[in-house]
Amino acid sequence: MAFDATKKEWSELYAFFRLLAEGNVYAGTPDVKRDENCCLPIAKVQREEHDGTRNYIIGKNEVRIWGENIDKRIPREDFETVANLILQALRETSGNNMTSPDGVEGFLDEIVIYNLEAKTDDRTDLKVAFYNENAPLTGLSIHSRIGPLYPLLDGGRAANFKFEQTGIKFPTPTINKINAFGEEDDVLGRMQMIERLGGVLKYNDVADKIFRSNLSMIDLHAGRMLGEMTRLMWLEGITKVSELTEAVKRLNPLKIKDELITKHGYYDYKVREFLLAIATGMRPAKVYTGIDSAIDGCLFVTGDGELLCYQRAFRQVFADFLFQNTRLEKGSTQKDKYGYLERENGAYYFKLNLKVGLMKR
Repeated sequence: MAFDATKKEWSELYAFFRLLAEGNVYAGTPDVKRDENCCLPIAKVQREEHDGTRNYIIGKNEVRIWGENIDKRIPREDFETVANLILQALRETSGNNMTSPDGVEGFLDEIVIYNLEAKTDDRTDLKVAFYNENAPLTGLSIHSRIGPLYPLLDGGRAANFKFEQTGIKFPTPTINKINAFGEEDDVLGRMQMIERLGGVLKYNDVADKIFRSNLSMIDLHAGRMLGEMTRLMWLEGITKVSELTEAVKRLNPLKIKDELITKHGYYDYKVREFLLAIATGMRPAKVYTGIDSAIDGCLFVTGDGELLCYQRAFRQVFADFLFQNTRLEKGSTQKDKYGYLERENGAYYFKLNLKVGLMKR
């Protein structure tokens, strides 16, 4: 009997089966192409299944599936066949849900996989041993352009920045009028109305104390830098992180010397450090110590279904890939609690939310 699952779940399963079928993965370049000089052989994939940790040991023609309740061998070509079926269905399916293609459910029963997404506490989707099965495991997350791209950072209200409303003191009826302006998600409209009425939104702080401390691990002024990037996204309509970084360099909210910006690449460097941190495990509401997490990198599935690997072992390439292929996104104002003037300790503040995702193309 066919069953439905989200395209995100199917995309993760596709990437997993493609790895087992090919037995290798190319390192990716910053512009999302394969590095022809860096093909990484895969000896083993470890994945969390419903019955615990399983090892998928890749042989010349078959994959040995070994775990507490299973020990069997499956031809690698079977994984390739099923991966191709999933890829074709993903391309042909509109919407967020997809029905299992013919033959796929039977294969999943044969290899006893019940969960299309791995359920882990460390946020990895799978772990890979390169070159030989006894090599150290590399924890990877999966991001796919053939499915919905979920954010690298979706921190909810913990990822809000506070901007103090200055310039003029608005009476309560004016505050109410501003907050009632437009649709719920018309954040820009309310920002422009504040400006038209003589108000100024001045960066104040990171709203959540844990996220403030996490960002301070990257730089004591990282909150101001990212807050200004978020503000520019709304006011200027710029979403690409690389373009926002250029805009912040011109604005120079930290008032640092031109030499530090041009010769040392201060803003470019700090933004890359932030992106590496969120790609490898930093979260707004969880204390970040700078110690490496279980996530060592990511598997990125291109629109053509090709797998590319980015990892901390190739740090600069990984950072450049993130810098060139991420954008700021607009989260839900209701869920993330931002986009309105709120009174706090006698002053009014306007919050904006930071959300970072990979670009579809």
